[in-house]
Amino acid sequence: MDLLNTLVEKGLRRELPTRDEALALLATSDDMLLDVVAAAGKVRRQWFGRRVKLNYLVNLKSGLCPEDCSYCSQRLGSKAEILKYTWLKPDEAKKAAAAGVAGGAKRVCLVASGRGPTDRDVDRVSQTIEAIKEQHEDVEVCACLGLLSEGQADRLRSAGADAYNHNLNTSEGTYGDITTTHTYADRVDTVQQAQAAGLSACSGLIAGMGETDADLVDVVFSLRELDPDSVPVNFLIPMEGTPLAKDWHLTPQRCLRILAMVRFVCPDVEVRLAGGREVHLRSMQPLALHLVNSIFLGDYLTSEGQSGQTDLDMIADAGFEVEGAATKTLPEHRVPEAGGCGAHGGGCAPCGDTAETAPEPSESLAARTDLVAVRRRGAGTDLAPNA
Repeated sequence: MDLLNTLVEKGLRRELPTRDEALALLATSDDMLLDVVAAAGKVRRQWFGRRVKLNYLVNLKSGLCPEDCSYCSQRLGSKAEILKYTWLKPDEAKKAAAAGVAGGAKRVCLVASGRGPTDRDVDRVSQTIEAIKEQHEDVEVCACLGLLSEGQADRLRSAGADAYNHNLNTSEGTYGDITTTHTYADRVDTVQQAQAAGLSACSGLIAGMGETDADLVDVVFSLRELDPDSVPVNFLIPMEGTPLAKDWHLTPQRCLRILAMVRFVCPDVEVRLAGGREVHLRSMQPLALHLVNSIFLGDYLTSEGQSGQTDLDMIADAGFEVEGAATKTLPEHRVPEAGGCGAHGGGCAPCGDTAETAPEPSESLAARTDLVAVRRRGAGTDLAPNA
């Protein structure tokens, strides 16, 4: 309990834990799980109360990506039987976004597969942003288009984009094992370009790819240093037809410990429960709301989530409330006028790693392929979206 008390005290002061403390949290037993959730919940409530921000994904262009990210169903050589289509027209994207806003989403995330946008692509997305903003003046729009070239972030900002997402995904030391067609440094550069253009940076990770506890701590500490406003935490969805289709390393308990660690390292940041929550947290999703203050509503890019109404019911039943459009998500000290994304007191103190090998999957873990459903509705189809 001394560990948890220390982490709570640091979180309330926005003070960075040590690496040893973060590693020790990941190593806590299942017997301590509710204590861990309760401790991280104190930090979450300090900075975000009981509000839950809703975000909605619109997949503008699906599949046929030239990059080789091992976790992705849209990757080069993917045999996943996902929806594949080229760019949605602005009116089609606006219609898809409207469904999410009607469901309670405060932010719409416009995503397109590919290495990065051409200047023509930026023009196309800019028209889409303007169309959405014309219909929904107060909605936040986040673009996620891959690696940015010089000047593209400024153009997206001028078109009305509020944020840009580009995840680090995993630690710098293991990045080359996951992707070979671009580098970890490329990803950092794109996040920094977005920040320099005045866009709110959104950057997170994917857990469950066979990484060690040390890798998880590395990437989360790197995110704290990079200082995005939003940190999405994805749990690998092992899609058939991808290199990581057999990687089922996560339990609901481990997912909750990972979320708690992210909250303690990034106490005053929007921590978003993203892809894979239904697959890996399952019936324990409501506990995660005590750790995160943001979720995606409905479906993901190429896989289906639970129904939007189920999400809303879960939030209400757990005693939380949907964040309204007029409410500022971030604490006052993190607004741009206060000097960017927020103050991070102190750096990362070097210390020895206590976990050097990937945790072995428990013998009780089985591949729950029945929980992975390819998206067949919404953007790119004639069927109504899930929102």
